[in-house]
Amino acid sequence: MILLSALLNLLHQRYGARCLLIGAGAWTSEIYKGHHDVEHVWYLRRYTPFLFDAGWWRSFGALRRRRSEPIYICETDARKLKRIRLLLALSRTPLDRCVFMNDELRAAESRGESLEHWVDRLLYLGQRTPPALSQADLQAPGAVKCAPRLDVSAEDKARIEGRLRAKGWSGRPLVLVQPGNRRTMRGKKLKRSTVDDKAWPVETWAALLHRIQTALPNAVIVLVGAPKEGLLLGWIKEATALHSVETATLPLADLFAFCSVAHSMISVDTGPAHAAAAVGLPLVVLFGANSQREWLPRSARGSPVVGIGGPPVSNRLDQISDNTVFEAWLTLSEPQVTDQAHRSGSNAHLQNAE
Repeated sequence: MILLSALLNLLHQRYGARCLLIGAGAWTSEIYKGHHDVEHVWYLRRYTPFLFDAGWWRSFGALRRRRSEPIYICETDARKLKRIRLLLALSRTPLDRCVFMNDELRAAESRGESLEHWVDRLLYLGQRTPPALSQADLQAPGAVKCAPRLDVSAEDKARIEGRLRAKGWSGRPLVLVQPGNRRTMRGKKLKRSTVDDKAWPVETWAALLHRIQTALPNAVIVLVGAPKEGLLLGWIKEATALHSVETATLPLADLFAFCSVAHSMISVDTGPAHAAAAVGLPLVVLFGANSQREWLPRSARGSPVVGIGGPPVSNRLDQISDNTVFEAWLTLSEPQVTDQAHRSGSNAHLQNAE
């Protein structure tokens, strides 16, 4: 859903109007609240029958009112596409006003075109035109953003900065660590590592955080995640036994705001990694079975993104050492680590002079 922002920007330019977005899950509204390329968001509940889903009826009404407008369908899952086609049929939306990603990707593949990264696939989709429309009537887009971009509101940023001051963290480097993913937890237990290719042992996370704390002693290391990942965050904090390590289960707006003021992030291959890159946070991403060619986060702001692992190098996180991740993180933070070392040395000289 975060990657979608690149497509929304392209469509905004081509049609000269902000997009109306229908997504699955309440976080769709959280991500695109106040986004400059989005006029309004409706969302469907993932597991609620459509007859009992108020969001479905709102989306149905919106489609009925706007049947003449172009519609881009980004879903590729066959089961979900069936529900989407039902919604289009019941709202009497003409299919010649629609562009389906699956159809366009198959056409590109038949022509021998290679579209490996998901952002490139979305931008390819945005360059197609529904059969009922004439491309000559559309605006030529300017500079196309080949990476997602999210903006943090001044209000959200001020709120987070106030929290940092209240905790005494102002002026200290904030290193965010996202260890979990949607498959990490099953109730109060970690899923078995054989099931989750993105799982890294708690002890390995603890060893990595010790390395970071030694390299950047003044840093606050914040383990972030969804509420369901709170137990995992607590286990890692307990394993480190470091006072500089904190935990935070954050709503999306707060996560984005934290990313906008942080020093860096280390994350498994999951949504928050894409959010960090989209707001311009320097980032290291650990890959399991997913390919970096498809899923490595992109930054529209030029911030560094370093990927580790994934095929053909590895296909599980537990095949990656904490030292490998630490060395990658140093490439993001060496200037600040060096400055910190210089300040520590200067303080020592001052103490000796006294």
